[in-house]
Amino acid sequence: MGMLTMSPNLIVAVDIGGTFTDITLQDAVSGEAWTAKTPSTPADPSEAFVIGVGLALAAAGRTPAEIGRVLHGTTVATNLILEGRTASAALITTAGFRHVLEIGRADLPRRDNLWAWVKPRRPVPPERVFEVGGRIAADGSELTPLDEAGMRVAARAARDSGAAAIAICFLHAYANPAHEKRALAILAEEAPGLAATASSDVLPVVREYERSMATVLNAAVMPAVATYVGRLEERLVAAGIAAPLLLMKSNGGVAGAATIRRAPVQTALSGPAAGVVGARAVAAAAATPDIITVDIGGTSADICLLSGGRIGLTQAGRVGPWPLPLPMVDMVTIGAGGGSLARVVNGALTVGPASAGAQPGPACYGRGGEEPTVTDAHLVLGHLPPALLGGRMALDTARAAAAVARIATPLGLALEAAARGILAIADNNMVGAIRVVSVERGHDPRRFTLVPFGGAGPLHGCALAGLLGITRILIPPAPGVLCAQGLLAADLKAEFSRTIATPLARADDAQLAEGFAGLAAEAEAWFTAEAVSPADRATQRVALMRYAEQGFELAIPCPGLAGLESAFAEAHRALYGFDLPRIPIEIVTLRLEAAGRMPAPAPMPPPAIGSVAAATIGRQRIALPDGAAEAPILERAKLPAGASLRGPAIIVQLDATTLVAPGWTARVDPSGALILEMTT
Repeated sequence: MGMLTMSPNLIVAVDIGGTFTDITLQDAVSGEAWTAKTPSTPADPSEAFVIGVGLALAAAGRTPAEIGRVLHGTTVATNLILEGRTASAALITTAGFRHVLEIGRADLPRRDNLWAWVKPRRPVPPERVFEVGGRIAADGSELTPLDEAGMRVAARAARDSGAAAIAICFLHAYANPAHEKRALAILAEEAPGLAATASSDVLPVVREYERSMATVLNAAVMPAVATYVGRLEERLVAAGIAAPLLLMKSNGGVAGAATIRRAPVQTALSGPAAGVVGARAVAAAAATPDIITVDIGGTSADICLLSGGRIGLTQAGRVGPWPLPLPMVDMVTIGAGGGSLARVVNGALTVGPASAGAQPGPACYGRGGEEPTVTDAHLVLGHLPPALLGGRMALDTARAAAAVARIATPLGLALEAAARGILAIADNNMVGAIRVVSVERGHDPRRFTLVPFGGAGPLHGCALAGLLGITRILIPPAPGVLCAQGLLAADLKAEFSRTIATPLARADDAQLAEGFAGLAAEAEAWFTAEAVSPADRATQRVALMRYAEQGFELAIPCPGLAGLESAFAEAHRALYGFDLPRIPIEIVTLRLEAAGRMPAPAPMPPPAIGSVAAATIGRQRIALPDGAAEAPILERAKLPAGASLRGPAIIVQLDATTLVAPGWTARVDPSGALILEMTT
């Protein structure tokens, strides 16, 4: 496949999280895989990247020159936005629209109090917003020519304001980008060297506030992401790795480094998206198309529902307080993870969203953490082995107990009761988020298989399933590094959109064909830039539709007009329980989803020989609500296909620990997945 078909057979995938950096190294021919996990290095994430790749190569006994492809999921852009560390940005907009960002929307965030909510400070203050004359109409016609002299004045003012990045967002540029293209050229002359981006290159769709915000956020993270990608490429070269670097995007696909430099905001949810892609691949191998994924890491839990194996995309996504309506995997994220801090606030026990993170981490890690975390609670209850990471990280039970005692004492609880309370609160927080993607969208979670992964996911699987009435759980072969493995299963992906805002009754196939033809030309240029061979190219047409005067759209597959109205009504009924047959329907935006198929590595089956007895490496006391019990500790790598056991049991591996609760059985599927089923 163009530049991506290389003789070296190794593929390395790296996912950098808030606590750990996960690495998967796989031989694309044999399917043999090696995993590594190393603490993240927040000051310079590329450091942990290269350390982890070195660990994986050492485990495999292979050399850097054998790597043919490097895949990466990054939270750099996300963290910059969430922590307010973006570059100083300026916005150049149409005259009369200086306060679009400040006005925003009239609605409040879902969980905020009407009387206590304070509008967050915008990423660009009004004093760094500059207006330029010229006007494009909603139909794309030019009402007033661009004021080029005024644009030069605005460009110089933006440059002199101290901005390190400049965003351009003109009214109705989605219908005709000519003014924005000319403004970018002028900006390059008046402010050379500054990062610059235009809305027609980031999000060419209707809604001025969201389009402006996406463009501003893209500009604001450009300098840091460009620096990070550049440093990463330098480190790879220094390590002797000459393979191309591909980065995961929020839509569940990957793209080349050059694409990410131009539109880094597309990576805002890249790590969690990779996990969903990996979960789908694992579930498909186990013939399980209907799944609810729960990715529980050190700081957050990311939850997604897949029906029929399809990963849904949303354009109603958010990063922190800001709308980011780029196509992204439809998931819900909450602050709940292994590092979530338990505290007593006004006499009540709370868990999260604050986290101990990578530094100092949970108290049991012995790195200076003193406050109790979810991980400490698991250790106190005997859910974890004495050491993690294949024995490289010893856990300090005494420190964990001392930390949990900090909340047990003021609440008047026994140590184990306090630990159980911490886990119960964390579990119920996650169950609430799972209901958002299932019950609130018309899905009965009981007909789905739960797929918990991430470093902490398999510890919570049985508890979450029990609370939801789910009777089947699938634990991936390498749950702690599934986000990294998801990168191996990801295709190159991009979306190209244009708003047409046409009543369905007045639309015709010729109009749709013309709209999609323009998007297809953009897709072809992207395919060429990413060196995707014609045989590996695929596209899908989608129409974003709504009832007249609704404020949101539904994405409907759109091969043509035939059946489009009934498909929209059916989708509306499935999501909201009703349709409105007498209300006119509008096609708001056309979207072309482009995919470049990547060569899939061969699967790695579980061992052919072994037994439960051979896999048992010890026994451990585990505290249960109705008393203590002895639970076997088993090494997952020694469990062959078909092996089965009853809970309670603790199954350990390099990247995660699985807790099989009483009343559950576990068996090894031929695909390598661990299937847990409720027996009582």
